Amino acid sequence: MTSAAPEHVVVVGASLAGLRAVQAAREVGFTGRLTLIGDEPHLPYDRPPLSKEYLATGPLTTAHHFPESSALTEELDVNLRLSTRAASLDVDTHCVTTADGEVISYDAALIATGVRARRLPGSSHLTGVHTLRTLDDAQAIRTALDANARVVIVGAGFIGAEVASAAVKRGLTPTVLEAAPTPLVRAVGTAGGAGLARMHARHGVDLRCGVAVADLVGDGRVAGVRLTDGTVIPADLVVVGIGGDPATEWLESSALRLDNGILCDETLRAGEDIWAAGDVARWTNPLFDVTMRLEHWTNAGEQAVVAMENLLAPAGASPYRHVPYFWSDWYEQRIQFAGLPVGEPHVVSGDWDSDELVALYRDGDRLIGALAVNRRGDIMKYRVQISRRGTWEAALAFADKRNAATASA
Repeated sequence: MTSAAPEHVVVVGASLAGLRAVQAAREVGFTGRLTLIGDEPHLPYDRPPLSKEYLATGPLTTAHHFPESSALTEELDVNLRLSTRAASLDVDTHCVTTADGEVISYDAALIATGVRARRLPGSSHLTGVHTLRTLDDAQAIRTALDANARVVIVGAGFIGAEVASAAVKRGLTPTVLEAAPTPLVRAVGTAGGAGLARMHARHGVDLRCGVAVADLVGDGRVAGVRLTDGTVIPADLVVVGIGGDPATEWLESSALRLDNGILCDETLRAGEDIWAAGDVARWTNPLFDVTMRLEHWTNAGEQAVVAMENLLAPAGASPYRHVPYFWSDWYEQRIQFAGLPVGEPHVVSGDWDSDELVALYRDGDRLIGALAVNRRGDIMKYRVQISRRGTWEAALAFADKRNAATASA
């Protein structure tokens, strides 16, 4: 690793993590050259509103850019390279090569290329089939919803649920297809997934679990989804929400360690003069002593700041300790989760059929996770307890105290 401070830092990936990284560099006093490379034509923008406010009839500005172009290029003095796809990385020569053959040298680099949404095989020839990852994806889906499309959603994860919620708000009756017997098991456990899934039925959504898609029907434009049992569900719009894969294909010849993301140490260092942050980074979280890769908005922003600070001062690099946190909006209900979904949830307030719920997860004597529906004042308090390795008994006592306060109010 170079001992001198870098003169030129290249950040690959112009979404939230990439943006936060270049902002952090200037905030800590870095005065060298900064280059931000992004493969989309758009300025960096906020992704969560794409599947939330924007699809549910909010204005485009809710999903619009964080800074104006002048804020990046003039105030932060960033060389902004949009519509530029990184094609390879040479760690020996310290160079990023773009898809059009341009070679960009660096002293240190931060990789924040995120994930690419998975697509249904054999669907590329049909219009009306979309994933939801980019601003362009959201605009296309919203156009179809505005046209009162017959909606089929493949995948009952958080993205699928949010699209279903947006469709319902517009008076449509979507069908949601899920291959697993219960949705969201990896995110909130079996009981948690089954409990949250009840929201779909309460809002008239046809959720079908344990079904598999055979192929899509249509000639040029999608007309339906055929299941493996032969059932055909008519559709003008098919939204595919079956997860994503880390965008690391351009790094396969780089000698970086790749395993469901870019493998990093506790400080987010991935190689000589290379750090990573956001959805693409897989690091050992010392708070839980496990290796994890998170596709959460909160993690992307917080991780990018630490990665950039460590990149600029590697001799004093700090481990990145993080309690995972995410939220999702279904049918105007706010779902929040903090920590890890170890085991099955223990409901301490409300129930799965009410508009308010808190459920806790334990790992031995330790509070390890918390799920809340419309209890926004509770979730961050549990997140703090998790960060402090709080005990299960203390968490239950706190739940009793919160329930008593709510009842008296």
